[in-house]
Amino acid sequence: MREPLLDLTVDDIAPSGANLTVYDEEHLATYWRLLDADAEGADWQEVARVVLHVDPAREWDRARRAFDSHLARAKWMADYGYRQLLRGGALG
Repeated sequence: MREPLLDLTVDDIAPSGANLTVYDEEHLATYWRLLDADAEGADWQEVARVVLHVDPAREWDRARRAFDSHLARAKWMADYGYRQLLRGGALG
């Protein structure tokens, strides 16, 4: 497993399959930041701007898609994907 990188640019839509991807491994820090923000009840628009680097004031649809899909993937990682990480990650 690779070390998670901080403050990466994100794709418009996060992966959604049942298998861990290299993208997931690279974006672990992003996922954890999203989960923290969600637990704190942070405004999704601020999270999209700060964590995902997509400005909802300029690209509302893109920001909403990116936020929703990455938060869903973060929750999947917390519930299921971490098991694949423990078994060696996407390439393991």
